[in-house]
Amino acid sequence: MFKRENKLLIDLPVPEHGDPNAAAAVQELLGGKFGEMSTLNNYMYQSFNFRQKDKLKPFYDLVASITAEEFGHVELVSNTINLLSRGNTFPGDPDVTPLREGMDARSTYHFIATAQTALAGDSMGRPWTGDNVFSSGNLVLDLLHNFFLEVGARTHKMRVYEMTEHETAREMIGYLLVRGGTHVLAYAKALEIATGVDVKKMIPIPDLSNRKFDHAIKFEDQGLANVLYTWNDVGHYTDISKIWKGTNPENGNQLKVITGAPKGAPIPNLEELPEEFAPGIDRDDYARIAKRLMENM
Repeated sequence: MFKRENKLLIDLPVPEHGDPNAAAAVQELLGGKFGEMSTLNNYMYQSFNFRQKDKLKPFYDLVASITAEEFGHVELVSNTINLLSRGNTFPGDPDVTPLREGMDARSTYHFIATAQTALAGDSMGRPWTGDNVFSSGNLVLDLLHNFFLEVGARTHKMRVYEMTEHETAREMIGYLLVRGGTHVLAYAKALEIATGVDVKKMIPIPDLSNRKFDHAIKFEDQGLANVLYTWNDVGHYTDISKIWKGTNPENGNQLKVITGAPKGAPIPNLEELPEEFAPGIDRDDYARIAKRLMENM
C-alpha cells in the first residue's frame, strides 16, 4: 500500500500569469510515451509482478522505491501544468468570450475538457495508454527497458526546457532532470550487478551535464543526484543500498540511501475559475455545505 503526504516534492513558483502553450508542451512530460505516467506505471506493475522478491530483494526494493517517487513526479508535473494555466482567461458574461485565449492555444482540450488543468494525455491531447507499460517478467530485460525509458524521459525534458522560458516550467524540469538522472544511474548500476556489463559508461545520454541547465544547478548543489529514498519510514526497501553504493561517476560524490522521503513543499491552491464553471460552488453553496458539515458533530 502507499502512504500519501499532502506536499509537493519542491516549491513551485506561482506565476501571476501562466502560458497555455507551455502547459501544452509540458503535457508531454506527464502523459507522453516517456512521461511521468509511463515511468510510474512501468515501475509500479513491474514491482507488483516481481518474481522471487526474496532472492532478488535488492532489485525489487529498487524498482518499488522508485515507483513511490514517480507518484510524486506525476503530481509535480500536473501541478506545473495547472500553474501554467493560471491567469490565462477571465470571468465574465458568456457573450464576451471569456475563454477566447483557448481559440489560439496549442491545446484547446485544456480549455474545453479539464477547466485549464492537467490531462492524462500527451502534448497533442492523445490519452495516455497502458500500451506504454512494459513488464516482461525478465529482470534484466525490464531493467534495460527502465534504463532506456529514463534516458528517453531525460531527452524530452531537455527539449521542453529549450521550448519555454517560463520560470515555473523550468523549475520543475530542472528538478526532474536531476532526479531522472539519478534513476538512470540507478538502473545502470542494477544492470551492472545483474550482468557484469558497465552500462554507466554510456551516460549521460544526451551527452550534456545537468549543470548546463540553470534551473538544475541548485538541485545538483543540494546533492539530489546522489540520493535514493526508500519512501518508507520503518525500514522497508533498504536493500537498495546493495545496489546504490560507491560514488557518482559524474560528480565523484558518495551515493547514499535515505530512509523515508524528502521534506516536501506546499501544494498550490487552485482558485475558482467561474468562466469554466469550476468548481461550480457559489457563496451560498459554501454556507449550506458548511452547515451540513457541522450537523451531528
